[in-house]
Amino acid sequence: MSQLEVVNPFDQKPIGSVPVTNWETIDQYLEVAHRLFRNRKNWMPSYRRIEILKKTAKIMEDRFEELAFQIANEGGKPLIDARVEVTRAIDGVSLCIKELSHMAGSEIPMDLTEAGAGRMAFTTREPIGPVVAVSAFNHPLNLIVHQVAPAVAVGCPVLVKPAKDTPLSCKSFVDILYEAGLPEEWCRFVTCDIPTAEKMLTDRRVAFFSFIGSGNIGWMLRSKLAPGTRCALEHGGVAPVIIDKNADVEAMIPSLLKGGFYHSGQVCVSVQRVFAPSSLAEEIGMALADGASKLVVGNAIEEITECGPLIRPREVDRVAEWIEEAKSDGTKILCGGEKLSETTYAPTVLLNPPAEAKVSKNEIFGPAVCVYGYDDIDAAIETSNALPFAFQASVYTKNLDTAMKCVQELDATAVMVNDHTAFRVDWMPFAGRRESGYNTGGIGYTMHDMTQDKMAVIKF
Repeated sequence: MSQLEVVNPFDQKPIGSVPVTNWETIDQYLEVAHRLFRNRKNWMPSYRRIEILKKTAKIMEDRFEELAFQIANEGGKPLIDARVEVTRAIDGVSLCIKELSHMAGSEIPMDLTEAGAGRMAFTTREPIGPVVAVSAFNHPLNLIVHQVAPAVAVGCPVLVKPAKDTPLSCKSFVDILYEAGLPEEWCRFVTCDIPTAEKMLTDRRVAFFSFIGSGNIGWMLRSKLAPGTRCALEHGGVAPVIIDKNADVEAMIPSLLKGGFYHSGQVCVSVQRVFAPSSLAEEIGMALADGASKLVVGNAIEEITECGPLIRPREVDRVAEWIEEAKSDGTKILCGGEKLSETTYAPTVLLNPPAEAKVSKNEIFGPAVCVYGYDDIDAAIETSNALPFAFQASVYTKNLDTAMKCVQELDATAVMVNDHTAFRVDWMPFAGRRESGYNTGGIGYTMHDMTQDKMAVIKF
């Protein structure tokens, strides 16, 4: 059996490997999942699933540092942030248990017309069927928890394919589920090439497809799903921030630095476009540059590292090309603007890049923040909304009217007031609009999507 080699993205040294799954094996997994679901005698009761998830959370707590190091080692997320990810992942498993108590139906009134009289009706929720989850690299444990733990919780068999750069955390989580008592046929770890993955997720036996990753790939795959397959897609954004003239700049800068340079900007809702009053734009840009230039860039497994590598050397090259393009078009580079190595790029702040530059139109997914001056807040909001992407946004202001104006007028699924665009807790709805995604993430919302209503109508 061939192996997929995994490397540390900073020094490119091998750190492990996982077996590559061929189609014959995946076909067997799908058939077992299909038959498992179709025979209702196989379904596990809620209390049994709860027992497994409780044990899973406990095992994860016992292996906290091991899981955090693995995230940093394979994904390049600094240890300080990797530990936060493990905490969130453990909380996510526990949240699945809590959400099960809300997976309830309701009574449907029948005698609202004469035709319905003499009947009573109620709904229950049932698992939707086999799930295929395809995940991204940037949160290699927590994203897997968000896709797999809800399926386990509601009783759906699940096949999970992690990003090829970060499969180790996914395999660790699946192995922990087995150790906690989940029979292997209920959750399968899969690594395969793109054609095989496409064949898997477009199979007619798949009831629900969960995808986190590139918009181009996600929308293409959605167009190929078998009839009846439901899906959820989570892509990226080009997150805008509106700064009001009365914002508390001193308090705002650390927040923007975290939102822009957390995981070296490799987050789908990273701060990317900052719109500030023209009289303040350069001052705010310089304050951001002062903070960004002090961030420690290095190997994520080192305790002092604040910005790790990009996931692959070619991503460093891409970010460098985009920033060079902006620079050649007259953009002022306030800090950074250079490759530090084949795998790292300096935290960068750009002032007033052109509207047509790639850094202004596309998701950078790297350690770069753009600052733009505006003379009219309505124009700033219009520019914020002008791209085909819409995910999370934010506004910094001391004025309630301005805050509410931005909440109402920014095209986003969530608008943060006096906080950065990358804020999230795992029980809130998390979703992209337009080209940024389809359906709603968040533990409870995913569990709802992985179940379906059944109604009983009783005539008496």
